[in-house]
Amino acid sequence: MSETQEEPRRRSQVDPKLLELLACPLTKGPLQWDPEKNELVSKAARLAYPVRDGIPIMLPSEARRLDD
Repeated sequence: MSETQEEPRRRSQVDPKLLELLACPLTKGPLQWDPEKNELVSKAARLAYPVRDGIPIMLPSEARRLDD
C-alpha cells in the first residue's frame, strides 16, 4: 500500500471523542494527535505516546522524548 493510501487510515486511528477524554498520565494535560507519526503528543511532558493498531499506549516508558 502506498503512503498516500495509508494516510486516511492513519488519521482515523484515534477517535476524536476518545482524544477529548485522554490525558497525559504524567501531567494530566491535553494530548494532540500527530497523524504523520501516529502518536499522541503531550507538549507539557515533552513526550509522544505511540498508537499501535488504533490503541494509544499511554505508558511513559513507551513514550518517545521530544527534542527541542
